[in-house]
Amino acid sequence: MDAHKLRLFIALADSRHFGRAAAQCHVSPSTVSRNLKQLEDDLGSLLMLRDNRSVALTADGERFLQFAREALQHWETFQQSLQNHSEQLRGQLSIYCSVTASYSFLYDILARFRVDQPGIAIKLHTGDPAQAIERVLSGLEDIAIAARPGRLPAGLRFKPIAQSSLVFIGPTNKALLRDAPTAHTPWQALPMIISAEGLARERFDQWCRQQNLQPNIYAEVKGNEAIVSMVSLGFGVGLVPKIVLNNSPLADRVELLPEQPDLGPFETGICVLKKRLKSPIVAALWQQVTVDDKPGDASTAH
Repeated sequence: MDAHKLRLFIALADSRHFGRAAAQCHVSPSTVSRNLKQLEDDLGSLLMLRDNRSVALTADGERFLQFAREALQHWETFQQSLQNHSEQLRGQLSIYCSVTASYSFLYDILARFRVDQPGIAIKLHTGDPAQAIERVLSGLEDIAIAARPGRLPAGLRFKPIAQSSLVFIGPTNKALLRDAPTAHTPWQALPMIISAEGLARERFDQWCRQQNLQPNIYAEVKGNEAIVSMVSLGFGVGLVPKIVLNNSPLADRVELLPEQPDLGPFETGICVLKKRLKSPIVAALWQQVTVDDKPGDASTAH
């Protein structure tokens, strides 16, 4: 199977748009379309439903996408293994993390890594931290900075970087919030802005069950930075890792609530599929983060 064809198909499956896939791969949209048709003819199956506006994977397309990602990873790992005898690694490394993690942890890691491995290009994606582990498991990313889940999925390696507490926050300007929280305000009376998914949401739901609390959820948000923003505007109170608050440009517009239940530590680290560590490029970054070099406690970061 032609690796170039697989890359074109993956780009199209990820973007769901011929023009964006073409721009990403530096080819024409007609080339992307022709590549898809050739793959479907070779396989004797329809991989995508498309019209002038949209592209959608069929069930066979979803299966082929998983095959394509794994096949391309195996091919790239083999290519990189041939570099073991060369003095310098060359290739590309895909990393996923939240915006906060990109400047809280990634800067220090990549600053050293770029000095040691100047021939490796970094492809960085930022977004909702709740999606980090799933993106690694699905083959979308080589490495991600993520919160450690209660149970690690099979085949996933996790290396801790720092710990942070989960904290409840409200707006500094209490006039923005209809019912300003006090030490005596019942939790169910507070409009809550919380993560739609991920470790913080799991801990919040568990705490509510333990307290027999029916929360007043005002909004479910993807991304901790967005929670801080909504809280600063007075839409409600929120739950975020303290490191997000410490590094937020809106930190002076929010404050900790008087009461802070202990929801357990929020451990951040880098994760990778164990089989991807066979790639010299992936292994090089994994080995860059050591116990001695890891950043300090996130709960005291500035």
